[in-house]
Amino acid sequence: MSVVVPVRPGDRDTDWLLEQIPAAVREVVLVGSASGAVKTGTETRTTIHDSVTVRRLGPWDRSAGDIPHAGLLAATGDHIVLMGADGTMSPKEIPHYLHYLDSGYDFVKGSRFIAGGDFADYPLLRRLGHSALLRVARQLYGQHLTDLWYGFCAFRRGFVELLELREDGVELGPELVTHALHYGLRIAEVPSLELPRHHGPTHARTVRDGARILGRLLDERPHNALHRLAPIPRPGKHAEQARGA
Repeated sequence: MSVVVPVRPGDRDTDWLLEQIPAAVREVVLVGSASGAVKTGTETRTTIHDSVTVRRLGPWDRSAGDIPHAGLLAATGDHIVLMGADGTMSPKEIPHYLHYLDSGYDFVKGSRFIAGGDFADYPLLRRLGHSALLRVARQLYGQHLTDLWYGFCAFRRGFVELLELREDGVELGPELVTHALHYGLRIAEVPSLELPRHHGPTHARTVRDGARILGRLLDERPHNALHRLAPIPRPGKHAEQARGA
């Protein structure tokens, strides 16, 4: 399996992450470079633990989107895990995601809002926006997810072939969840603990990201979704009288 990790400007070095990679992982794809040492279009490879290949693609270009999509396309494993490098997501949780993939689910995502999950910092404005997006997603897709925005997820490689990924500045985690909903994949949520950032500023842009995610939810909605959003018409007076006759 492959783990794809975007390395954003301001993230710490990835040594801590590589030291915690579980034995089931065979490939780590680091997209971007905090130090800028890797030139655009180049790739370097190293091996750790005598079995894990580390591929570095970079550097990360902020103008090309929050999470470069090249990492998913470059991954070679049958199972792919997407996680961040800022220290808020722990590689030690990866086996839980793989368990659900092996149990028949197509798409597994972390949730901070189910039993066993938690978060260190989640501003009120972002929580309100996330709650509103969840209500929209539930109405459009009939799914009762608890965490739409969190970008820690795992899926089968075949899912990448279905994606029409665009480098539009939207967080790739919610974009992937929207695609999974659109294609009717079997989705499981697992509890995840969002840890405090190791250092550096947050990359969240609540209003802009929320507006774009809402647009994606509406663009990919099922054809019958608008019927679920419309209020159920109440029978008129004459219809009620006819039933009583």
